[in-house]
This record gives sequence, C-alpha cells and structure tokens, in this order.
Amino acid sequence: MFLAKTFGLFVLTTVAEIVGCYLPYLWLKKHGSVWLLVPAAGSLALFAWLLSLHPTAAGRIYAAYGGVYISVAMLWLWIIDSVRPTIWDVLGVVVSLLGMAIIMVSSRHN
Repeated sequence: MFLAKTFGLFVLTTVAEIVGCYLPYLWLKKHGSVWLLVPAAGSLALFAWLLSLHPTAAGRIYAAYGGVYISVAMLWLWIIDSVRPTIWDVLGVVVSLLGMAIIMVSSRHN
C-alpha cells in the first residue's frame, strides 16, 4: 500500500511538473499565448507542494521521483507528442521504476 500511494503521488507530481514546463514550451516554440505562463506557474507551484508531501528525506524523494518522471514522460511522448516509445524506451522505464521501488522500499527500513 505504501508503494502504491507513493507511486500515485509521484505520478501527480510528475504531471504537474511536465505541464508546468510544457506550457512555456508551447508559448516559446509553438507561438502560444503568453497567458500560458499563468497556469504554468501554478502547475510548478503545485509540483513543489506535492513533492513536500512525502514522508522521507528530500534527497531520497528526488532520486526516487526521477524513476516515475521517466515513465510519465514516456507516456507524454506517446500520448501528447504522438511518438511511439521504442523498446529501449520501455526498457529504460522498467529499469527506472525498479530503481524507484528499491529506493522507496529501502527508505521504510531505515
């Protein structure tokens, strides 16, 4: 249950970060409205707040978060950018999620 809750919180955190970075990208590279920066700032503030909700050391959270970020970024690549991930992308996601699980499970025993 701990790992499922942690993973879910990481997914929400990741989406907040990616949206917070994607909206300025749309403004800068795709000539979107400058008003995209308002929800982008809110999304990045949400990202920072969500990271603070984890019950372990910040450095451990950042390290484990990276694994989930990679997997959600690959889903974003596929769903939003319409680029199908390669087998190597999938393998990288599996390895990163394994690393995330090792870091988070071991933190419960320290």
